[in-house]
Amino acid sequence: MMTSLNGAIAIGTKQPLFSFGVITDVQYADIPDGRSFLGVPRYYRHSILSLQRAVTKWNQMEKLKFAVHFGDIVDGFCPKDKSRTAVLKVIKEFDKFNGPVYHMLGNHCLYNLPRSDLIDLLKIPGPHGYAYYDFSPVPDYRFVVLDGYDISTIGWPEDHPHRLEAIKYIETKNPNVEKNSPDGLTGNDRRFVMFNGGVGKEQLAWFDSVLQDASALDQKVIVCCHLPLDPAASSPESLLWNYDEVMHVIHKYNCVKVCIAGHAHKGGYVVDSHGIHHRVLEAVLECPPGSDAFGYIDVYHDQLSLVGTDRMASTEMHFSLEKIS
Repeated sequence: MMTSLNGAIAIGTKQPLFSFGVITDVQYADIPDGRSFLGVPRYYRHSILSLQRAVTKWNQMEKLKFAVHFGDIVDGFCPKDKSRTAVLKVIKEFDKFNGPVYHMLGNHCLYNLPRSDLIDLLKIPGPHGYAYYDFSPVPDYRFVVLDGYDISTIGWPEDHPHRLEAIKYIETKNPNVEKNSPDGLTGNDRRFVMFNGGVGKEQLAWFDSVLQDASALDQKVIVCCHLPLDPAASSPESLLWNYDEVMHVIHKYNCVKVCIAGHAHKGGYVVDSHGIHHRVLEAVLECPPGSDAFGYIDVYHDQLSLVGTDRMASTEMHFSLEKIS
């Protein structure tokens, strides 16, 4: 067997328990190419072509049990009178996959449509209309999908308590008139901008109960969120507002093995002090025409193996089954 750069053992001929497709930040819009606020090129029309190639490849493999899109299905620059049409166009491409596709909310989704509409269109199976949920593809594993815009200034009705809480929160954390600007903020405090969001108290309590249950069932957990949960795997401007609170819950238990996110388009990877792997996926939106960023993950008893295509880096994530103190 070969040893990879991060010390994980290559799989060889061992068969995975199951496999699933991954892609993030399609951010489709029927508009000319543009650039991010940092000047990084963005290819709004090409992204859906890359998604089409992803679905074709996933279907050809036949072994994939499901796929996960990590948020931002359409772009914030999409003309608002065309938002629903654009979302439906991308969903139509995902529907060509021969299996279920699990979605989560990103900020660009919420720039376009109210969260209640998105939950319905994306068939997000959250309890009581929430955008967080969990599922178990096999008895040994559980996926937990967090709503990183639970506490947010976008997506909620003007007078909704979660929006009002977010406005008050960001006012105390960001002194700038333009609350999407991190100017003057230092270190991880640069995450306190309006294009990020937080996990509310009710969701945190739910998350704690899910991890408690998973621990009792001896399940291994993969946490999915549009927003990254570890500063070392992401630019500080992209972090969940209260990533520290979420990680405090995670570190109470031994069941979470991997956290996967989108949002920070260039991607990232780190293993934290508790041995949890944090993988931020590279975005489709920033793939020049002719290039791609998608992949699939083979899941084993003690390892996740991300096999990336083109600009999505392959990553071997070998984890201990013992508690790290």
